Amino acid sequence: MTNKIDLSGRNAVVTGGAQGIGRAIVERFIDSGATVAIWDRDIALAKKTATELQKRGRVVSFAVDVTDYFDVERARDETIKALTRIDVLVNNAGIAGPNTKTWEYPLDAWCSVLSINLDGPFHCCRALAPAMIAQNYGRIVNIASIAGKEGNPNAPAYSASKAGLIALTKSLGKELASYDISVNCITPAAAKTAIFDQMTQEHIDFMLSKIPRGRFVTVEEIAGLAAFCASSDCSFTTGAVFDISGGRATY
Repeated sequence: MTNKIDLSGRNAVVTGGAQGIGRAIVERFIDSGATVAIWDRDIALAKKTATELQKRGRVVSFAVDVTDYFDVERARDETIKALTRIDVLVNNAGIAGPNTKTWEYPLDAWCSVLSINLDGPFHCCRALAPAMIAQNYGRIVNIASIAGKEGNPNAPAYSASKAGLIALTKSLGKELASYDISVNCITPAAAKTAIFDQMTQEHIDFMLSKIPRGRFVTVEEIAGLAAFCASSDCSFTTGAVFDISGGRATY
């Protein structure tokens, strides 16, 4: 049984919300009373998810490529038209990229991972922050990773992108501190989602070996923390890193 977190009357955008961690966040948000817009490049899957969840609350879906800033602006305008305002942004969309040594890492893979994992959140923050400033309210939750704190071997692009997202969180949090807008990030250990399909078994075993809890985090546990960060209760903390790594990192 989950704790009650009140998001009633709030409108949230969750990027990559069609599956995995993103879907779990969507589910937790609508169960908490929020209206949720799923932003996903796989619009067929996003619509399917929205249909499956519509009995639990209001969910809408939009096709968005977060690597394209002008597409993000278009999605923002369409979402505001549909929902009237956006109170919460969860930057969740991301990819793992290949597992290989830095000196052997494919150049195109590096660009792809950074474009989705770091440029994407920057684009969404840039596009949505002015509206949040105008309404003097907002909650931005960035889904980073323990890899951004520690750096995983054979995952240089992923580690670098998540470290960059942590720094972006801190920078934007300071910039928006004079408004009722908090900007925080979550650094999970690995969760069993479709992103595992992009990893070698050796890399998966390595990640598990580093977690003192002896298991992977569940998507529901991540969603619960995201719900708090998205709530009005998270009113003073900003630019912070909420660790959910099962004890792997203690700072």
